[in-house]
Amino acid sequence: MQATSTGSRNIAQSFEEFYENFIAQLPGIGLGLLIIILGVLIGIWLGKFFTRRISARTSDPLMSRFLGKAIRFLVIVTAIMLALKAAGLGGIATGILTAAGAGAVVLGFAFKDIGENFIAGIILAFNRPFDVNDTVEIGSVFGKVKALEFRYTKLKTFDGKDVYIPNSDVLTKPTTNYTEDGFFRWDFSIGIAYEDNIEGAKQTILEALKKEPMVIEDAIHQNFVIEDELATSTVNLKVFFWVDTKDFRRQAMMTRGNVIRGVKEALLENGYNMPADIQEIKLYGAERDFPVRLDDRIRKHGKDES
Repeated sequence: MQATSTGSRNIAQSFEEFYENFIAQLPGIGLGLLIIILGVLIGIWLGKFFTRRISARTSDPLMSRFLGKAIRFLVIVTAIMLALKAAGLGGIATGILTAAGAGAVVLGFAFKDIGENFIAGIILAFNRPFDVNDTVEIGSVFGKVKALEFRYTKLKTFDGKDVYIPNSDVLTKPTTNYTEDGFFRWDFSIGIAYEDNIEGAKQTILEALKKEPMVIEDAIHQNFVIEDELATSTVNLKVFFWVDTKDFRRQAMMTRGNVIRGVKEALLENGYNMPADIQEIKLYGAERDFPVRLDDRIRKHGKDES
């Protein structure tokens, strides 16, 4: 009976000591919460502030957003560490840092891809082959750059898909930028009849290119036409011309369509023929009769010529 009452007193005394310690730490806990709240608010404000300042100095929204988020993250983490020390929980803060250091190797293997993408994101923030709204092809993905995050780069494809590419892939895979200098060269082939004058057709095509306002030509970007192939029924010419790719891909594709239509109409207006492919029919077996019937219009046309 005496042991039971002694145990009850010990429990009550433990609760009383815990309560007194909790009350004694309340100011520190309150201060810690205040530091965390202020840290979050200051981190958000500093992130936005540096985003605006960096963007104004570099005119680079991708880098400014990335660095703004990085500064906000560091300020908030620092505020949490200070809050733990202010609340008298410095041992916890030290334990977190110690555990992080001790587990760095394990975490490094466990989250290898995350670490690679994070470091790649930092590298891309300062040195990358594209800017926001550039039209790029990364690996097999083709679209416009919309965001650079800690772990991935976001592309918007021209059929409406949002594709998130790991930053490590952006660094290691070939990246084609279609809009870095604002110019792209289209090409297409068109066939004329064998009896047509090739040089005359080429000149007609070049004149048609000059009539299209969205086609660019200067000392560096020259449009030209070459003989490409002697096909079955046509001499195929290949047309090369430059377009502005700031509004790639809609405007560039519309320009290509306008050029093809304009070249076709110009050739027809100037008397050039664009015959269809000739189909050759071979008959095997002389003993078999193959009925051939001429259309009345063809027969009549032949009589008129004779």
